Amino acid sequence: MAKIAPTSIKYIIYANFEAEGAIEKPDVIGAVFGQTEGLLGEEMEMRELQKQGKIGRIEVNLQLVEGRTLGEIEIPSAMDKNETSLIAAAIETIEKVGPSETKVKVEKIEDVRGSKRDFIMERAKQLLGQMGSASDTSMKEFGRELTESSRISTSLRTYGVENIPCGDISGEEIVVVEGRADVVNMLKQGIKNVICMNGVKLPESVKELTKEKTTTLFVDGDRGGKLIIKNVTENADVDFIAVAPEGKEVEELTSKEILQALRRRITVKEYFDSENKGRRGRRFEREETEVKPEKSEKTRKKLSDDEIEKIKNDLDEMVGTRVAILYNKKMEVIRKLPLNRIAYFKPEEEVYAMAINDTAIPAIIRTAESIGADNLVAKNFTTTDTSINLISA
Repeated sequence: MAKIAPTSIKYIIYANFEAEGAIEKPDVIGAVFGQTEGLLGEEMEMRELQKQGKIGRIEVNLQLVEGRTLGEIEIPSAMDKNETSLIAAAIETIEKVGPSETKVKVEKIEDVRGSKRDFIMERAKQLLGQMGSASDTSMKEFGRELTESSRISTSLRTYGVENIPCGDISGEEIVVVEGRADVVNMLKQGIKNVICMNGVKLPESVKELTKEKTTTLFVDGDRGGKLIIKNVTENADVDFIAVAPEGKEVEELTSKEILQALRRRITVKEYFDSENKGRRGRRFEREETEVKPEKSEKTRKKLSDDEIEKIKNDLDEMVGTRVAILYNKKMEVIRKLPLNRIAYFKPEEEVYAMAINDTAIPAIIRTAESIGADNLVAKNFTTTDTSINLISA
């Protein structure tokens, strides 16, 4: 098997996963190879790519938490960004590892060459200082970026034996984020008292630090953020929870979004009280749904011919993907989600139609019912036992 040279690595795919039961590293690696087989054609088979040295050694870290397995997958890639993105998307189609139902989410694709750029910028600042008042025109081209990089680099520090990236955490309050990119963005936006976890597992140095300082845990606005909240609050002394806007990551937030999220922080008790209340509310809604009659066909508005044509055009652009498209009554796209994630999506507005570029099996039809869709558009249907309007694309 060909090995990928460290100098050839362009990107690293970072993915988190959660399995309902106990699994081992070989189970995860086997699922990565086995369940992506045939998805992207022979030229993009994971085993062949690894033999050719285009995909490096797959690293898996996991831990058992209350009967579930949480972990991380790292996949180095020597391919271009388009091919690497395809591999990353294929990883998210994994639905089962060993005997356990599993959800995989790609957190980010890191451009490894960025570290070389960091070195270049750091060295450029040193050379610029040695040049004094030199006014070479080439320096002007880098001036703005050097200024910003200098501001960040002078604030970026490390903490503890693990050398955890952080800002100035000498004060009484700290903000804990997930990764280095989050720290860099916070420093860039003027938030100095920040430190990261360097992954989903909380380092001992940060755990001890939370006992000494008022701590705000600031997470991404997705399901991974919720898992981090549960894990960190069980293992550290967290005082407040702050959450990025839904669907956004801390590393991509603007200064305004960061400040708004921090102003809206709530105590840990308030957060879990809200979560428990939401779960009780959802149980109550499900119980009510069981005794209330379903919408009859008369109350479900059917798609017009023009609306069906629009959906077909949208599906044509999604050929080869296992994605569901949700529409509101104005035929605006509410969300595009992988089919294996749609059951966990809670729409904030009424779903008029759900469309998939695939065959609608009973489980998909039940999902469309559960989110309140009036219409389901699919290539084929394996059953018609539903009150939803079924339309063949």
